[in-house]
Amino acid sequence: MHLRLLALSLIAGAAFGADGDFQPIFNGKDLTGWEGDPRLWSVKDGTIRGETALPDRMSKGNTFLVWRAGAPKDFELKVKFRIQNGNSGIQYRSKEVSKWVMSGYQAEVENKQGKVGFLYHEKGRKYLANVGEMVVIGADGKPQVTGSIGDKQRDFIDKGYYREKDWNEYFIIARGNHLEHWLNGFKTIEVNDDDPKGRALEGLIALQIHAGPPMLVEFKDILLKNL
Repeated sequence: MHLRLLALSLIAGAAFGADGDFQPIFNGKDLTGWEGDPRLWSVKDGTIRGETALPDRMSKGNTFLVWRAGAPKDFELKVKFRIQNGNSGIQYRSKEVSKWVMSGYQAEVENKQGKVGFLYHEKGRKYLANVGEMVVIGADGKPQVTGSIGDKQRDFIDKGYYREKDWNEYFIIARGNHLEHWLNGFKTIEVNDDDPKGRALEGLIALQIHAGPPMLVEFKDILLKNL
């Protein structure tokens, strides 16, 4: 393994193992504290399921399951997910622009090597940082790549940073204007957002079902620590 990736993986592993003040925000039984389209979201076997596999369970646009119990500022968030097909994401520091429709930072969830793990701005500045990039977003809202994590994106794929159609764990850090995504112990992006108009320093957490073909995504073990 590339030495830099190994070091980052070990650091993340230590963080994953020390839960400290992490608190569950999903009880594993029902959607208490969460709100979304009841046709599309359910709980089964201790997991949140977002599904559009049936004709009466289709979404014309992106729709979200929103956590209603807070709008965290600085935090660490752990989420395990499994996706079979389609496109999803984990919203954070986001705002609800209409019923179950979000705008804000999104950690990409997709069964696609090299893509899952990037940072997107839903209904905003769009693509902010690809897997393996260190980025500074300027006051003009434009992202600029300032460095890399590992030598190249292929390093992540070769070292197994994502397990296809299996359970994976996100670790998201938001502190001030600094954001990090970690996936299964690998840091995938690091961003400093210096755009005072486009960035958010607090906001809602939500889970996404993306418009498009029938899909199934599952989430469990959702843990939040306020910093």
